[in-house]
Amino acid sequence: MPTVHHATWELLRALGVRTVFGNPGSTEMPFLADFPADLDYVLGLHEGAVTGMADAYAQLTGEPTLVNLHTAVGLGNAMGGIINAARAHSPLVITAGQQVRATLTMEPFLANPDPTTLPKPAVKWAFEPPRAQDVPAALARAFRYAALPPAGPVFVSLPMDDFDQPAEAGTTELLAVRRITARCVPPRGELSALAKRLAAARHPVLVVGAGLDAAPGGFEAGVALAERQNLPVWLAPNTSRVGFPADHPSFRGSLPAGIAWLAEALAGHDLILVAGAPVFQYYPYAPGSYLPHGAELIAIVDDPDAAARAPVGDAVLADPALALLGLLELLPPTNRPTPVPLAPLKIPSAVDTLTAHQVYDILGPLFPPNGIVVTESMNGAAAMWDRMKFRRSGSFLFCAAGGLGFAIPGSVGAQLASPSGRCWR
Repeated sequence: MPTVHHATWELLRALGVRTVFGNPGSTEMPFLADFPADLDYVLGLHEGAVTGMADAYAQLTGEPTLVNLHTAVGLGNAMGGIINAARAHSPLVITAGQQVRATLTMEPFLANPDPTTLPKPAVKWAFEPPRAQDVPAALARAFRYAALPPAGPVFVSLPMDDFDQPAEAGTTELLAVRRITARCVPPRGELSALAKRLAAARHPVLVVGAGLDAAPGGFEAGVALAERQNLPVWLAPNTSRVGFPADHPSFRGSLPAGIAWLAEALAGHDLILVAGAPVFQYYPYAPGSYLPHGAELIAIVDDPDAAARAPVGDAVLADPALALLGLLELLPPTNRPTPVPLAPLKIPSAVDTLTAHQVYDILGPLFPPNGIVVTESMNGAAAMWDRMKFRRSGSFLFCAAGGLGFAIPGSVGAQLASPSGRCWR
């Protein structure tokens, strides 16, 4: 009879796992024993680095990515990276070893006394299988749950004595063949009403976020809608992905993140259409009106929590790429004037150290068409968006929750996910 170990790896293969990121210890050895020769194990020397690599890899591949950590301490070390991944909606399946089941009531060395509580609230779901035979089913659920909108990290605790137990016959095949369709389209009536509001607006504007870049076809759909409706386009503040080509004439840069500053930047617009971004990730606190006088806001997001917590505006729960494609079918070309390209920012006078403007003046012309910038820098953002011309989806990744330590491991994960890309950090 096959063991839980055999059934688990057969399932992981069937689910498409080809790369595992980890920093294992003794409690993970039974899971990793006889590691399959056709899979890659990417070893990191700190769990924060492991999670950063997996985060970027999952964002660029769009696939749930397996992360293997060492019991409670390893999971604790990874928490900063897990918080970044949660804010970036990276579909990570995080596992950590657990002590032998028979010893858990005594809390022995290397035990995790409360494994499903420790990673919360940074994970969507946390679970320890009640029986050894439930390990494959728990992992199958984890992979599907990580990918369901809004995507994000999940956690499974794996007791180390589970893997030599006999598996239940036939369960692996049944678990592997299941498929879940998760991309949601707004009802036709909602799309028609939204199209009418957009067509009737005198000075609408499009604000795009990481969710549009992550949705297949979203980058292109945003460009098509901006050109069809002559919309100026801003990036949502503190976005972790680019969402729109920075060299497009309609591109306006990244919105400031203070409440009053953002409203000032959008002054003059009567309709603000947000695609794939929460409304909004404000920081620092700059109190004021959330919207310019006379403006309305509509957000298209696939995250119910983001829709519920927004302080202002209407929300449509849907895949932002599919929603924009639906709008394109309903909207004819507009007679609004074409947005005037912004003038380049003025370069300040040279000083004895390089300014952000001068750095990006040097780097901008050198950035290759297949380049990927992975960054955790929060200074000089306006200069970066003006001078770095991100022209394609997946060409920019930022630590989504502001957690430092992401850029270096993230660039490794990005390079593994996109071998033809040239990663800068």
